[in-house]
Amino acid sequence: MNANSKPKTSTVRYWLRDSAEQLADANIPSALLDAEIILAHTLRKSRTWIHAHHEEPIDERILDIADARLRLRLDRTPIAYIIGHKEFYSRLFKVTPSVLIPRPESEALIELLKTHLPETAKHLLDVGTGSGCLGITAKLEFPQLHVTLSDISRYALKVAEENAEKLNAEVTIIRSDLLSKLQSPNVKFDIIIANLPYVDKSWERSPETNTEPKLALFADNGGLALIYKLIQQIPFSIAPSGIVLLEADPAQHSAIIQYAAAHDLRHAATSNYALVFEAAG
Repeated sequence: MNANSKPKTSTVRYWLRDSAEQLADANIPSALLDAEIILAHTLRKSRTWIHAHHEEPIDERILDIADARLRLRLDRTPIAYIIGHKEFYSRLFKVTPSVLIPRPESEALIELLKTHLPETAKHLLDVGTGSGCLGITAKLEFPQLHVTLSDISRYALKVAEENAEKLNAEVTIIRSDLLSKLQSPNVKFDIIIANLPYVDKSWERSPETNTEPKLALFADNGGLALIYKLIQQIPFSIAPSGIVLLEADPAQHSAIIQYAAAHDLRHAATSNYALVFEAAG
């Protein structure tokens, strides 16, 4: 039996069992968890409620919605796009196919910001903000900062704006291709944080990434093209003794460190996927 042929009566137990089997057959490793998340979201209940109500009948209308969402997951649509949000740093961020789904490894950028934040820092820029998870989290963790979110995609900026409003984060939003509209002698940032596209198209990757925006995922030159372009622009936008936090694949770190050194950025720290640089004073 598949998602197209389930009977129009079912219980929580039956739907979970059958759906988890289908997901497992599709080589999705988190089959049961994904089935529980889909059904809980559709029922507007918690997974704890799901576990305690296995014999609960499921309304036909709810079944249709759950089955449609199951089909999306079987097509390798990420769970975050199906349910419309993703947790990042203990907060829920809205996500759509217009933005990259926040990854747990990106939280290392926030941890490094906590240990390297200059005492006199006032202005933070989140370049390529996407959902806004980095810049908004920085604002909520450090309310004294003036935070600017920028992205080349107007659709991503709309999502970021909605997340800022939902989480009560007062931020400035600017559409810009990297720093092209953020270079001014009157505007210098104490902190620049960026999780730019750094995946090379030749890399092995999860089928789920096929549904994420290519603009937010891929870069030329082995994934380094946009990071290098940003580094070239940083001296015109960074304040003296400011810091730069970048995310990249660990295999790219040595090349980035070397390239940054040629543009007056000193490598200060590394943590998993995250790098910290200090600008010349």
